[in-house]
Amino acid sequence: MDTKLLARIGAAVFVGLAIAMTIVQLREEPAPVRQADRRIWVPDGDPLPAQLRVCAQMGELALSSPDCRDAWAEKRRRFFGVDHPEAYSGIGDRALPESSSGEARGED
Repeated sequence: MDTKLLARIGAAVFVGLAIAMTIVQLREEPAPVRQADRRIWVPDGDPLPAQLRVCAQMGELALSSPDCRDAWAEKRRRFFGVDHPEAYSGIGDRALPESSSGEARGED
């Protein structure tokens, strides 16, 4: 038997099998996609989630709002579980301490 003829028969069988498998897959009903449960628990009497939503709706104006900065600091404090509230407030407002001597810059 000729090897070219055998290769053509093998290719035809492979293509036919691929087409048959595709048809079988297309005939099946897709499984319904389950939607994730979107219930959000908001503790009673806590104004922080409402303040964070307001800040999110403000857009870039929220960056200059001290109320939003305080709300974000409180959110970070709660997230990281820090005991003292000053730990994450005003991080961007502090400047790095400057060295009075030239040791930090490598000067003698």
